[in-house]
Amino acid sequence: MQYDIIIIGAGPGGYEVAVEAAHKGLQVLVIEKQALGGTCLNEGCIPTKCLCHSAEVLDEVKEAAALGVNAGEVTFDINAAMARKDAVLDGLRAGIAGLMKTPGITFVEGEAKFVPGDAHKVVVGEVTYEGKAVFIAVGSVTKFLPIPGNHSSRVVTSKEMLQLDHVPERLVIIGGGVIGLEFAGIYNSFGSKVTVVEYCKEILPAFDRDLAKRLRTSLKKKGITFEVGAAVTEVRDGVDSTGSPTNESTVVYEQKGKTKEVPADVVLMAVGRGANVAALNLEEAGIEFTPRGIIVDENMQTNVPGVYAVGDVNGLCQLAHAATFQSYRALNHVTSSNPSEEGEKLDSIRLDIIPAAVFTTPEAAMVGLTEEACEAKGIQYKPLKSMYRANGRALSMAAEEGLVKILVATASEAEGAPAEGSILGAHILGAHASDMIHEIAVLMNQEARITDLADMVHAHPSLSEIILAAARG
Repeated sequence: MQYDIIIIGAGPGGYEVAVEAAHKGLQVLVIEKQALGGTCLNEGCIPTKCLCHSAEVLDEVKEAAALGVNAGEVTFDINAAMARKDAVLDGLRAGIAGLMKTPGITFVEGEAKFVPGDAHKVVVGEVTYEGKAVFIAVGSVTKFLPIPGNHSSRVVTSKEMLQLDHVPERLVIIGGGVIGLEFAGIYNSFGSKVTVVEYCKEILPAFDRDLAKRLRTSLKKKGITFEVGAAVTEVRDGVDSTGSPTNESTVVYEQKGKTKEVPADVVLMAVGRGANVAALNLEEAGIEFTPRGIIVDENMQTNVPGVYAVGDVNGLCQLAHAATFQSYRALNHVTSSNPSEEGEKLDSIRLDIIPAAVFTTPEAAMVGLTEEACEAKGIQYKPLKSMYRANGRALSMAAEEGLVKILVATASEAEGAPAEGSILGAHILGAHASDMIHEIAVLMNQEARITDLADMVHAHPSLSEIILAAARG
């Protein structure tokens, strides 16, 4: 059976573009071996945000007396929180199942593998399907440190953390990236004693260093312990004096030349995710890849014409919305009248301008370049800052902790340097940062200057005025 497009994977890089392609009149086959929605919906973005919201409400109720609201005794039921999370996921999966019934889409449940020697043919069970174009959107898998005890009985991944039926007394998180910090905040609010052990000198290595340090300081005030510049060397299951196993593990790490230990009832392995390149017979199909991911060009096309890789599997940007828009770029290439024409502009999608957010309390968000990236690229810039504590709306919300930082290009005679006044990036720490960052993303997509932002009227009182205050310097 032949289709215009075969899409392997029904996550954000698969199901949304399937609908888009069907609306363009293409015949689309979507293949998924697990649950609809991919990692983001089933064990990532959405379930984590459900628990983030439970934690946020719990914190607000605990602090309500300071606002004149007396809520009485506050208790928390993790099983109820998990049940609500599961109900949200069930509803969203049902919605995607409905999308898979869009005219022009055929959905097949099963594991797809490429036919050796032909990357335009895949086999599911005993049935072979052929596609004029093929989109690989199979996502990523959890990474584990190559250390003793990395798969011991109390080591879990984000998937298992989202299914716990109890709040662990002591939670040790290996990794201070987005996944680790969100779970640190969640379970700290739920009542766990949380320790985060991070190999790098600072948490959130990909974020602005100043913002990351401020976030760490804020989370420390909430009771989370951080061990940065620490290399975990072992997870050791406990035994008593008779040699019988106990109910705790010990995380062993090296820090500043010393060996240290921290006990744990649960250990979360949160050291990132790797491209899922082991599942499809890529080598036999002649598709080039590295441990980082499948190699693609600016249109997400692999070395095999008509075969594309989008989302986590290409290793470019492990964010759900990046996967979606990478797949749109690939579709635009497939449907272009001159897909092979050098330098043809297919669309206005800016894959170099992708907002990212961390749903801690306070939230952190960024778009564009960090100061460290500007320095590495030799770009001359100036940072413009404004603090939440100077904003009336933030004070009224009891959300005075945070800042907005906008990086702006300064005059440079270097060839290819950004124009003076160009917005290079923005970094926000504080309430609703994940929403506010999009104002800067929109302006960057429109190639606006900082003076354009400074002249835009903002509503008062609003958090967005913090952005305006930074722009006006």
